Amino acid sequence: MKKLADYILKIVILGDAGVGKTSLVNQFVSNTFKADYRGTMGVQIIKKQVVVNDEYTVRLLLWDIAGQDQYEKARNGYYEGASGALLVYDLTRYRSFDNINNKWLKDFRKYVKIDIPYILIGNKADLEQDRAVLMDDAKRLAAEINAIQLIETSARSGMNVEDAFKKLVRNILIKHGVVF
Repeated sequence: MKKLADYILKIVILGDAGVGKTSLVNQFVSNTFKADYRGTMGVQIIKKQVVVNDEYTVRLLLWDIAGQDQYEKARNGYYEGASGALLVYDLTRYRSFDNINNKWLKDFRKYVKIDIPYILIGNKADLEQDRAVLMDDAKRLAAEINAIQLIETSARSGMNVEDAFKKLVRNILIKHGVVF
């Protein structure tokens, strides 16, 4: 018989269109990467169950939220009930990095009134030769916005993807009083 989850957590994944939010989710959930990109329309909700520290079963509801401007008015409803967030930018597109604080976090804080943990994610680390966002700038932003961590990932290779999601989950559980 399948064990019921000890916790159910809603995680929202935010960032500009094309930063790799869907690819990160696909890599985390099914260890897959598709090179042909199709933008998310509205929101895509994916479930995954994980075990944390061989002790807690956690069902994750991953809300992959569309980054296109035409979905801006609908996004506020998607934030409701969030337990944590991944704020994702593309290491090769500085504007997507700028938009984390100027757009995504501002919008998120406007609608999420409680203090929940979030991680700053620099995706596409496999494209180092095209890097536009310096690590020092990313570290500075992570400190400025009080992100629990800065993690560079590659949805293509899988580098740090599982680690990013699991660190967020662990921090959410700690915030809820779970002791490890």
